[in-house]
Amino acid sequence: MISVQNLHKTFALTKQQRKELNTEAKTATAVSDLSFSCQPGRIYSLLGPNGAGKTTTLRMLATLITPTSGQIFINGINALEQPQEARKHIGFLTGSTGLYARLTPLEIIDYFADLYQVSPKDREERKAYLFDLLNMNDFLHKRIGKLSTGMKQKVSICRTMIHDPSVVIFDEPTSGLDVITAENIIKLIRSCKDQGKTVIFSSHIMSEVDLLCDDLAIIHKGQLKFNDTMSAFRANMVTNNLTEEFIRIVQMPTQLA
Repeated sequence: MISVQNLHKTFALTKQQRKELNTEAKTATAVSDLSFSCQPGRIYSLLGPNGAGKTTTLRMLATLITPTSGQIFINGINALEQPQEARKHIGFLTGSTGLYARLTPLEIIDYFADLYQVSPKDREERKAYLFDLLNMNDFLHKRIGKLSTGMKQKVSICRTMIHDPSVVIFDEPTSGLDVITAENIIKLIRSCKDQGKTVIFSSHIMSEVDLLCDDLAIIHKGQLKFNDTMSAFRANMVTNNLTEEFIRIVQMPTQLA
C-alpha cells in the first residue's frame, strides 16, 4: 500500500534558470499538497500533461528525491524516516534504463539480486519466471551495449522485479517502445495486480490508462484535479471520449479532489 499525505516539492532555481523562465522567483513548485492512497491488488494511474509533476511525484515515492514537506508511507513504513527499509518493498521502473553497457543481462540481474539479498532459490525461480514472461532467454548472454532499446527495457523490468517487490512504480514504462515490448509490459502490470501488488504508473497514453487502471488521478501544475475510481471518471464524463474529458478536467480552474 502507498499512502501520501500533503506532499509538497519545490526546487531552487539557478540564475540561468530564472533567466530562461523569465522570473525573479528563487524556487519553483513541482508538486503542491498532494494526498492520495494506492491499494494492493489495484492499479492506480497518475495522468497528466508534460511538466505536470508526475515524475517528481513518483521519484519521491521511490525515495529517489526527498519531499519539501509531507509524508509518504510504503506498506506502513515512513519512507522519509526509513528510506532504506521502504526500498526493500519497492520496484521502480522508468523509461531511462541506466544499464551498464559492458555487462550481460544475466550479470545485471544477478548483481541486483545480490543487492536485494535475494536467496539463491528465490533468485532462480524469479529469473525463470521473468525471463519467460519477457521473452529474454535468447539474449541473456549478450552485452547490454549490443541490445536494442526494447531488449534493454526488458532487462530494466527484470532488474526492477527480481526481488519480488510488493509495491511497483512505473514511470511512462512503454514510452518509445515497439508494440510487442509495450505489450509485454502491459502483461507484467496485469500480472502484478493479479498477485495482489500495489501498482502505480504514469502514462500519457490514454488507451493504456483505459485498459489497465482501477483508480485514476489527474495532476496538473503539481495539483490533483481528479482522484477517484476509473468507473467514477466514466460515470461523470460530460464529453464524448476519455481524451476530451481529460483535457476538460485539466483546464478546469478549480481543484476537484
